[in-house]
Amino acid sequence: MRRGPPQTPAEDRRPAGAVEAGNRKNRQEPAAFTGSVPVFVFPAELVFYADNRSSHKQVLTLYNPFSSVLRFRVLCTAPSRYSVVDAKGHVRPQSCVDIVVRHKDISTRHYGIVDKFRIEISEEGTRKILGQKDIPSALYPTKRLELNPVERRREAPANWYPSYILSLQRGSSRPLSPGILALHICVGAVCLCLLILPLQGEPSLLVPESLHVSVIQKLVAAYVLGLLTMAFLQG
Repeated sequence: MRRGPPQTPAEDRRPAGAVEAGNRKNRQEPAAFTGSVPVFVFPAELVFYADNRSSHKQVLTLYNPFSSVLRFRVLCTAPSRYSVVDAKGHVRPQSCVDIVVRHKDISTRHYGIVDKFRIEISEEGTRKILGQKDIPSALYPTKRLELNPVERRREAPANWYPSYILSLQRGSSRPLSPGILALHICVGAVCLCLLILPLQGEPSLLVPESLHVSVIQKLVAAYVLGLLTMAFLQG
């Protein structure tokens, strides 16, 4: 009994180039999303200021770092207060879109109330929500300027210890006693005379050479006279 050649599984009879191209395509195809994905949006909050008209329009930037097209939808807890340009749309892979949000009802009754925007994303062609993110939004009457470190150090003690600082300021302004005041005047007069006297080596017809002073003596006299002047001004 003659038997034919053993049967082998069916071979792929496509050309080698077609097989390689098909394998490359399969490798490049992104896998479908199997779970929730993060939502990349900036900024993390929206802040509007009543006295700043330029802040009445804010921009949310939604990023898509994935290799598939994403669809998005913007929801709001107070839709009557805002207008959203392009509240629905899609984001191409490796790109981003800008969502413009305008505050339509600038009123004092809304100051400090926190509303929320929700951005939902889904894969193109499906309705399954892959991820969502809430963006808080609030309206304030004005923007408080940030203080630099020097101003912050000046402001903090005034807020923390006002009575202590006032007591120190009042205590340091007491008048000098008559004896101390007379001593200050005498020392100041001596320093002033030293500054008026000529330097050593300078010719002078009115002042004898024995009364000529050095540069160091003049510097010391000027320094002491400056200290006395500060004491008088603070007193």
